[in-house]
Amino acid sequence: MVGVRGVQLGYMSTNGVTLHVATAGPEDGPLVVLLHGFPELWWAWRRYIPALAEAGFRVLAPDQRGYNLSDKPARVEDYALDTLAQDVVGLIEAAGRKTACVVGHDWGAAVAWWTAMRHPDRVSAVSALNVPHPEVLRRVLLTRSEGVGTRLEQARRSWYMFFFQLPVLPERALLRQGGRALFSRMAAIGRPGAFDEADLPVYQAAWSQPGAARAMVDWYRAVLRTSLGPPPEDPRVHVPAQIIWGRQDALLSPALVPATEALCDDVRVEWFDEATHWVQHEEPERVQAVLLEFLRSRAGQGAGG
Repeated sequence: MVGVRGVQLGYMSTNGVTLHVATAGPEDGPLVVLLHGFPELWWAWRRYIPALAEAGFRVLAPDQRGYNLSDKPARVEDYALDTLAQDVVGLIEAAGRKTACVVGHDWGAAVAWWTAMRHPDRVSAVSALNVPHPEVLRRVLLTRSEGVGTRLEQARRSWYMFFFQLPVLPERALLRQGGRALFSRMAAIGRPGAFDEADLPVYQAAWSQPGAARAMVDWYRAVLRTSLGPPPEDPRVHVPAQIIWGRQDALLSPALVPATEALCDDVRVEWFDEATHWVQHEEPERVQAVLLEFLRSRAGQGAGG
């Protein structure tokens, strides 16, 4: 893997697992935790870590549990959102901090929302890229609380979540052609150039780690199994929140954004009209700008705890 300027790679223990973590920035800077989504790894934030570090933030970008070089627990229930949020809290504690700004894309955004909701005393601000609050997605996919059109449209976009509930077949599909088919699918739902062929070996190495394909799919298995229970008593996000959304997302409808806004006490939305689900890859300079402005103004330079 090609090195990233100023980034150190190592391991941190949290919540009973050991995570592989990229770190950068001054030790005493405000803490920012960057959470990748499916099917990525810390590398998804390679354009952002140096910029945040140069702005004075202390940055942690883990391979989330089940991914790349991090531990891969064997049980589906080990990937429930409550457990994943505890991983983030443990990273904050392992860094010697009380709070952090938490930023996530895709599944990382779901974990960021959940951590902010469940542990508001640990999160000074949350920024979510192209994923709604998990309670909004639960309502749309698993209840009749939203309009029929919205439900049918999102169910069409989310077909793969139901495919991932099957045994064995999803794992085989992910590793088909040594991962090249998955990489091609990632590129196909994004703008040309969102993923470079030179990135393929990085992803192939991560996906080929023992147990990685099963663990990545178990995130999807866990969320549908645990989402069938009662909703959170208080699903609201009380900390400052930012939503960054590419309108051309083929996986998640922009119609989910207003319902997410309604669950936030203090939120700003940044629309990227030409971007897709991979907004942070497609428009890194603009996303960096709005993210840094939010972290500085809402979290504050002294918010790292």
